[in-house]
Amino acid sequence: MFWNKKKKLNLGQLGEKEAAKYLKKKDYKIVAFNFQNTQGKRVGEIDIIAKEKDQIVFVEVKTRELENYEHTLPEENITRQKLYKLQKIAQVYIDKNNLWDYSYRFDAVSVWISQDRENIKIKHLKSIFL
Repeated sequence: MFWNKKKKLNLGQLGEKEAAKYLKKKDYKIVAFNFQNTQGKRVGEIDIIAKEKDQIVFVEVKTRELENYEHTLPEENITRQKLYKLQKIAQVYIDKNNLWDYSYRFDAVSVWISQDRENIKIKHLKSIFL
């Protein structure tokens, strides 16, 4: 049981790293990883905060093993509750950094990684809030 959790955590971290590399290639500037509020009740975490031109982009990364989940959509695991938490923690980030004059959006990046870590597939969904 412990090994599986550790393996998933490592896969998740690798997925976030690959998502960041992908975003950088698309001319996004990575501003922060794994942002959490440190004051009051913990609201949640934003995997990646980036800038695209003059817009702040809050990115949720979902990672799966390619062999076992090739035909699934990892972003389907972004629930209404997760979206609510993302919105709350983004407000904390914006408030903390006094960024209320900037426009922002929420994106999702799905990453599939093969067990041997040789093959990586990435899907980027912009503006997951409509």
